[in-house]
Amino acid sequence: MGEHAAPAALPRPRSGTEPSVRTRHAAAVVDGAPELLAVALPFLHAGLRAGDVVALTCPPEVVALLCEELGERAGRVRSDPRLSLLGARAPDVVIHARRAADEASGTGGGLLRILSLVDFGPDPADWREGLRYESASNRVMQDAPVDCLCVYDRQRLPAEVVDSATATHPQVVHDGAWTASPDYRDPAEYLSRLPWPREPLEDTTPVLALDDVPSLVTLRHELGAALAARVPDRDQREDLHLAAAEVAANAFRHGARPVSARMWTDGQRLVCRITDSGHSFADPLAGFRPAHGADLSRGGMGLWLARKLWDSVDLLPGPHGLTVRLSTRLHPA
Repeated sequence: MGEHAAPAALPRPRSGTEPSVRTRHAAAVVDGAPELLAVALPFLHAGLRAGDVVALTCPPEVVALLCEELGERAGRVRSDPRLSLLGARAPDVVIHARRAADEASGTGGGLLRILSLVDFGPDPADWREGLRYESASNRVMQDAPVDCLCVYDRQRLPAEVVDSATATHPQVVHDGAWTASPDYRDPAEYLSRLPWPREPLEDTTPVLALDDVPSLVTLRHELGAALAARVPDRDQREDLHLAAAEVAANAFRHGARPVSARMWTDGQRLVCRITDSGHSFADPLAGFRPAHGADLSRGGMGLWLARKLWDSVDLLPGPHGLTVRLSTRLHPA
């Protein structure tokens, strides 16, 4: 296929207008491979011409399709699943993308250009985590020199995920033109209003039920014992306990007593809820980066570790306080 013309694009903010915003994050909704190519190839060719670092974060069959169309130029394109939820959890995607963007800033184009084919996983819990990451990335990545085009293929994704694209991306691409999304919502507003339905396991009998736990030491011990009895993979068990213990510490240090905990499992999936009675926490973006940045010695890693080590982390404020709901698939022994 011949080279496509570059799409019309929104200009980058000039100094003095939005000095902290360097990232452009756009969505394109397509219906199958021909439309995917029509959107993706102009974006990739424009980046290669500009000397940008160009990366694909797509399933292998899509990488192969795009590279075939790019021909000899494919050798100048990276394939990196860790730049999206295809290959990492959200905090690790942020770290990896920022490092890649820093490296790209010293190249000819000075820009990291990412083409992502969106795939959040097989079930609604994965979809929720994906929606949350797409929205939060607009804030936690806004100062990085990145152009990211996220492609939503109706033939691959549920309608619920496709319909979210215009709300979680500041720009949309249609007929080759980049325009401001009329449906875009600020991450703080979008995340705080997302519905978080109960996990099906929460309607079963819990394997751990603690109310008004007397101390953090007690809660850590009880969580560890419950996980030891029900998580067969040792490495996963230690990871889950580390993160859950940090969430428990947050409940005692920053929340209010009483503190309670519940845990459920069916042998395939595990859900843990830790609730404190405080009402001051109101940051839906918590945990996508450490609270105190790169200086991990200052703490603030509880929710960040939870997002790194569990598949899904829901912050559920309610009339009785804040609940942190952790859920994950269990690895075989």
